[in-house]
This record gives sequence, structure tokens and C-alpha cells, in this order.
Amino acid sequence: MHSTHAQPTQADTGAPERGPWTVLILLAVAQFMVILDITVVNVALPSIGRALDFAPADLQWVVTAYVLFTGGFLLLGGRAADLFGRRRMFLAGLVIFTAASLASGLAGSPEALVASRAAQGLGAALLSPAALSIITTTYSGAQRTTALGVWGAIGGAGAAVGVLFGGMLTTWLSWEWVFFINVPVGLVAAASTLHLVPRSRARVGHVRELDLAGALAVTAGLVTLVYAFDGAPTHGWGSARTLALIGLAGALLAAFAVIERSVERPLMAPATWRVRSLVSSATVMLGATGILVGAFFLNSLYVQGELGWSALETGFGFLPFALVIGLFAHLGSHALQKVGARAVVASGLALLGGGALLLAMAPDEASYAADLLPGLLMMGAGIGLVFVTVQITAMADVTHDNAGLASGLMQTGHEVGAALGVAVLSAIAAAASAGSGAAAGYEAGFLAAAAIAGALALLALLAVPSVRPAQTARVMAH
Repeated sequence: MHSTHAQPTQADTGAPERGPWTVLILLAVAQFMVILDITVVNVALPSIGRALDFAPADLQWVVTAYVLFTGGFLLLGGRAADLFGRRRMFLAGLVIFTAASLASGLAGSPEALVASRAAQGLGAALLSPAALSIITTTYSGAQRTTALGVWGAIGGAGAAVGVLFGGMLTTWLSWEWVFFINVPVGLVAAASTLHLVPRSRARVGHVRELDLAGALAVTAGLVTLVYAFDGAPTHGWGSARTLALIGLAGALLAAFAVIERSVERPLMAPATWRVRSLVSSATVMLGATGILVGAFFLNSLYVQGELGWSALETGFGFLPFALVIGLFAHLGSHALQKVGARAVVASGLALLGGGALLLAMAPDEASYAADLLPGLLMMGAGIGLVFVTVQITAMADVTHDNAGLASGLMQTGHEVGAALGVAVLSAIAAAASAGSGAAAGYEAGFLAAAAIAGALALLALLAVPSVRPAQTARVMAH
């Protein structure tokens, strides 16, 4: 998400100066921390649950609180970077994220940990869009292309390293260190920012343009919806409590839609929802991310709780899954040029659903190589194809002036999808396991994931335009 009110860059003025790569390294390290904190915690979840005496149904909030607050405030964070200055908001996000990481490691109760994880998410929501905005205003031409390529690669690298890093820290030190490790990195990054990143001018007097009401409404609506899913296995899907919470969530999300139509500077302009390529891509991104993060969550609990794996074994077991995502993202970018976006997305979702079905069919005492690895590899291949394709397709009908907004919506879909995916799949697994055991819950969760992938594949065939990179480039040039 880049600033539409930034001062002229070198590219704007025609100056041939090159931006220093030290700025990119700094921003990449900060963003790597943000991405890492989604997957690194999954491996440590069983240890966290035992240490803090989490109720099994509440453990998903350790992941959900983080991604939900990141997704809910991401667009607000981008707008704040426009209004108050990119460096200032990057530093604010970095300080909040670092302090919340320390608080997470020191948490002595489930409530304290969930609250500090939510604060981490808020910090990430301020940090990430400001960092991307700094990149787009620091570099131009071929340098900018390289910098954005590095930025895009951080997501896959963070997922791969996170699963292994989480296992190593939890096994060799303790679960607290998956959070403590952020503190020295954050402090060094904050000090380096003051020396490496130039100041950007704030737009004094334009605080009213910050759509705080919209951000609060959408975040409250999503939190309420996830809370309803979380309690549904215990209270019943048709209970008054569950239905009332879903109704309240719907009202809050409807209020968000009304706010966006009435404020001068909405987080998401209503016209955005009429861009088919963007909306369909964001929807697929939301669902696919939900399956991905939900799969990490369910598998972490299953292999450590039912198969008796250590955290380190879990990290190594997930590593092929994470690596194959990167491999097929690379292959998908080449396939996109030959057959178009619709075919690649639909194929990726079919692989994703097939992998989920294989995991659902795993026996109670599953072996890794024969029962789990094939499904994990198939899911990873599908995720890789889907992610790279929808990122490109989302920009097909978006002008250059609105590219930052489109990027923000895709990032929001990614984070909100992660939150809803964990909430929905864990709720389904909890309901199924209540009477039949954990293995039955694992099966039900992955059957649901396969069904979601199938529905997304149908959506892709009907709604995702079959664009190719060359077509996208021509649209973006206008």
C-alpha cells in the first residue's frame, strides 16, 4: 500500500539517483518478523496451551487475535502513513509490535497472552503498509522492481522459516522465546530506522480524514463473528447465544458499509467492490489463506497431541509443506503466461482440496511419509499456484493510482482469511471431536477445508478473469 500523497520520488523528478539497499534490508527484516509470527506460534501452541492452561477451544485465539487485528487495522495503518508520515508510523508500529512481543513472552494467563497478541497485530497493521510505502518512495525503475520482488518473497520465506524456527526455540529454550526473539530485533530495527530512513512530511490538520470509525466497526464485527464461531461447538450452532453474536457481527459489518459510503475518505471506497478481478481475487485469497493457516493449526495439535511429536519434529515435518509453496509459486508465474489466471487458480484450488481430502483420510495412528506428507505436499502445491496468480490477477482492472488500495485489500483478505480459517476449522474440529475423539475432529476439519476449496474452485471458474501478465502490465500502464 503506497502513499498517494507522498512527496515526489526520484522517478517522478527524473533524477537517476539510486536508493540505498540498507533501507530495503531494514524493512525486510521488520516485515519478516511480522510474517514469521503467524507460523512460528503454531508449532508452539501445544506447549503454550499446557503452560497457561488454555481451554482447548480457546487456544486458536493465540493465532486468531494476531491476524484478526492485523487485518482489521491494515487499511487504517496505510491511511495513517499517508497522513502522519511513513517513517513515523513505521516506528510506531515497530515499537508497539516489539513491546507486545515482550508482553506475550511474559504473559501468565490466557487472557494476557491473547491481549498482547492483539496488540502485536495492531503494531503489524501500522508497520507493514508504512514499510511498503517507504519502499515505493525510496526506489524507482529496476530498483523498485527488485525491491518489490524481495518484499513478495518474504511471505513464503517467513512461512518456511517460521515452522522450523518455532520448533527449535520451543524445544531448545521454551515457548516464551518465540516472542522474546522479536525484542532485540525490534530494538535494533527501531534504532536503525532513525539513521537510515528519511523523514516524510505529515499532513497536519487532516486527522479528520482518518476513518477510525470504519476501522473500529469492521474489526469489532470480525472479532464478534470469530467469537461466535469459537463458542458454537460448546453452546450449539442454533443456540440463542450463537445466533445473537452472528446477528451482532452482521450489524457491525453493515455499519461499516454505511460508514464507508458516508465519510469523505473511506478505508475502502464503495466503487472498489465493483472491480470483479480484484474482488474475486481477494475472496480466493481469503479462503485459501484460511485453509493454509487452519491446516497449520490443526496439524500442529494433531501431530503433537495424538502422535506424540516434539515441537522440533513438528517444525521439520512442516518444512516440506512450506518449501513446496515457494516452488509452485515460481512455477505458477510461468504457467500463468501460458494458460491464463482462471485455469491456474482453479487447478491450484483443486490440488488444495485434494490434499485436504488426503489428510482427512489419514488413519488414527498416521505415519508421516505415507499418510501425512502426500497431503501436505499437494496442499502446498495448490497454495503456491493460487497465491501468486491471485496477486497478479487482482491488479488486472486496477489503475496505477489505485494500486496501493488494491494491495491493501489483498493484504486484508490474507490476514482476515487466516483468522476466519482458524476459527471455522477449529470450531468444526472441536464439535466433531467432542463425542468421537481428536482424530475425528482432525478428519472433520480437513473435510471442511476440502469443501471450502471446492467452492472456491467453482468461484474461480465463474468469476476470476483469465488474464495474463502481459495484459495486466498494459492495464497498469494507463
